[in-house]
Amino acid sequence: MIVVIGAGPAGINAARAAAAAGAEVTLIDTAPAVGGQYHRQPVGADNAPGAADIAAEPKIHHLSESVVWAIEAVDDGHRIHVRTGQADGPGRQGRTVHADALVLATGAYDRALPFPGWDLPGVVTAGAAQAMAKGQGVAVGERVVVAGTGPFLLPVAQSLVNVGAEVVGVLEANRARGWLSAPKALLAGRGKLGELAGYVKLLARHRIPYRTGRTVVAAHGTDRVTEVTTAVIDGKWKVKPGSERRIPVDAVCVGFGFTPQLELALSARCRLVDGFVEVDAAQATSVPGVFAAGELTGIGGADLAAAEGTVAGTAAAAHAGHESTQRKGVLRAVRRGRVFAQGLDKAYPVRPGWQSWLTDETLVCRCEEVSLGALRTSLDHYQALGVRSLKLTSRVGLGLCQGRVCGRAAAELAAGITGGTYDPAATAKRPLAAPLRLSELAEKEESK
Repeated sequence: MIVVIGAGPAGINAARAAAAAGAEVTLIDTAPAVGGQYHRQPVGADNAPGAADIAAEPKIHHLSESVVWAIEAVDDGHRIHVRTGQADGPGRQGRTVHADALVLATGAYDRALPFPGWDLPGVVTAGAAQAMAKGQGVAVGERVVVAGTGPFLLPVAQSLVNVGAEVVGVLEANRARGWLSAPKALLAGRGKLGELAGYVKLLARHRIPYRTGRTVVAAHGTDRVTEVTTAVIDGKWKVKPGSERRIPVDAVCVGFGFTPQLELALSARCRLVDGFVEVDAAQATSVPGVFAAGELTGIGGADLAAAEGTVAGTAAAAHAGHESTQRKGVLRAVRRGRVFAQGLDKAYPVRPGWQSWLTDETLVCRCEEVSLGALRTSLDHYQALGVRSLKLTSRVGLGLCQGRVCGRAAAELAAGITGGTYDPAATAKRPLAAPLRLSELAEKEESK
C-alpha cells in the first residue's frame, strides 16, 4: 500500500503515478475534494485537473475530509493515524492505515508578517482571501488592497476581481530588477510569460495600480480595518521617511511567500535543510520508504509540485516492489522547475527591515495576544535562547494555531533582539500534528 498525504498538484500526481505502476494507493486529504489550494473548487464541485482520474482509478482510495495526526514507524513501513470526518463536526472516526511507502505532499501555508493593526478584522492572508473567493465565491471586502511579495499576489487579485471586489492596488515590496540576478531562472520560467501577460491585461482592464518597492506597514480601525498606511521601502525593507500614505479600505490581503507544512515530515523524522525537507533525485527523504514532493521540498509553484509528485509516486511504487521507471521528461521538468524556484527565491526575498515597522504594542502572537514589548521582556528576563524556551516563557505559539501563523516571525524577531539562533522549523515539531479531542485519542482505531 502506498499512502499519499495531501491532494494538491503534488499529491494527485503521486497517487496517479503509483497507481499506474500497479500499486494500491490511499490518498488522504483534509478537503472534501482534491485539488489543494491551487485548484480549489467551489463547494460541491469536483473537477480539478486530475480529479476524474482519481475518481475513476480503482487502485486509488480517496479519504476526503481526513486529517493525519501522527506517523509511526513500524518494522515493515509506517502506521498512519487518521481522523475522518469534518474537523468540527460530530461522528469523526479514527483509523490507522499501513503504508509500505509514504509520499508526503502536505504543501505550505501563507507566510505572515506582523505589523501594527494586523490583528484587526478584515486583515487576512492572501491565501485565505483566494480560498474564500474560489471556494465560496465570497470577497473579503468591497475595497481591498493586496500587499506583500511574490507572484502569488497576482492570482489573488484576479480571484478578488472575479467575485466583484474593487482591488485598489497590488503592492509588491520588492523590485522587478531582482530577476536580473537570475537569468537562468527567467529562461526556465519562460513558459509562464503567457500567464503573466494575462495578469497584466487584468490589471490594465480594471485600472488596478501595481506598485513595486511599496507595501502596507500599518492597518487602522476600531472594530475592523478602515484604512491602511502604505510606504515606500528601501532594499532592506526599511520605510523611507515621508513616503507614507493612508488609503481607505475595508480589507487587506497580505502574503509574504509561503512556509512549508512540516508537522508530518518531522513526525516521520525526515531531515531538513534550510527549513525544507531534504530529498534526492527520486524525491526520497532521509527516512527509508518516505518520499516528499511539492512545497515541502522548496517553494516552486504548481507545475514543479506536479512533476515532483509524479517522480515521488513512481519511486514509492518501486520501493514497494512494483516495476516502474522514471520518465526522462518528468525529471527534466523537475530540474527546470527547481531552477525557476531558485530565481523566485532571489527575486522575492523577505528582508529583515520589516521588523522596524513594529512598535512595542504590536501583537506578535495573535492567539495568545503577546506583544513585541512582552516578547522583549521575556527574552531579557528569562534569557530564552531557543524556540522551545521562547514558547514556554513568552507563550508565543502556544495558542490554537500552534505557531503556524506567528512562529516563524517570532523566531526572526527573537534572533534580531538577542543575536541568537532560533530555528523556525522547531515550532512545527509536536507529538500530535493536528488538533485532536482527548476522547478521540482514547478511542480504538479501525485498522486497514
